[in-house]
Amino acid sequence: MAMGFFSLALFLFLSVDSDSGYTSASAAAASGKEGVEITYGSAMKLMHEKTKVRLHSHDVPYGSGSGQQSVTGFPGVVDSNSYWIVKPVPGTTAKQGDAVMSGATIRLQHMKTRKWLHSHLHASPISGNLEVSCFGDDSNSDTGDHWKLIIEGSGKTWKQDQRVRLQHIDTSGYLHSHDKKYQRIAGGQQEVCGIREKRADNVWLAAEGVYLPVDESSSSK
Repeated sequence: MAMGFFSLALFLFLSVDSDSGYTSASAAAASGKEGVEITYGSAMKLMHEKTKVRLHSHDVPYGSGSGQQSVTGFPGVVDSNSYWIVKPVPGTTAKQGDAVMSGATIRLQHMKTRKWLHSHLHASPISGNLEVSCFGDDSNSDTGDHWKLIIEGSGKTWKQDQRVRLQHIDTSGYLHSHDKKYQRIAGGQQEVCGIREKRADNVWLAAEGVYLPVDESSSSK
C-alpha cells in the first residue's frame, strides 16, 4: 500500500511539473468512463467558462492592495503555474481520495508556490472588486482561504467539465474573471477577482489535471 501511494504521488508530481499533457479526460476516454469525479488531493486546472482562461498564479506580488502574490487568468493551456491541489479545510473528516460534494468548503493550494487561493476586502487592481490573491504556505492557512463549492444543476459530486461556482466564505464574493487585462504585473493576463453578485462571469470548470481515484473504502462506509 505504501509503495502504491508513493508511486501515485511520484506520478502526480512528474505529470504536473513537466506539463506532460496527461489529463483525466484522456484517461476516462481510454477506460470508457465519463464524468471523472474530483477528489481531495487531485491537482487540476480551473477554466473560466466564458473566456477560457485558466486560474493562474506566480511569484509576483500585487503592486497595490494587499501586496500578496497575484492571481490571474492565463490564456494558455500548457503552464505549470495553473495547477491547483484540492484540499479540505482543517477540522473536517474529509481526506485524500474522498469525492468533493456540492456545498463543501474547500481550499485550493497553488502547486508551484504552495500558497492558498485567498480573498479579502482589499480592492482588486483593475476593477476595484474584491482582491483574490495567494497567501500562506503548507503550515499557514486561515479562513480567508475557504471557498464554498456550488455545483450548477442537479449534481451532488464535483466532476470534471461540470459548471461550478466558488464562493468565498469570509466575503461572500464569487470567484470571477472578465476580459480586463493587466499591462504590468502579468501583461496580457486577465484580472481574477471576487464579486458578490451571481453572474455568468463567475462560472468555472475543472479542466486538465491529474485526478486521484475515489477512495472506495471511505465512500462505502
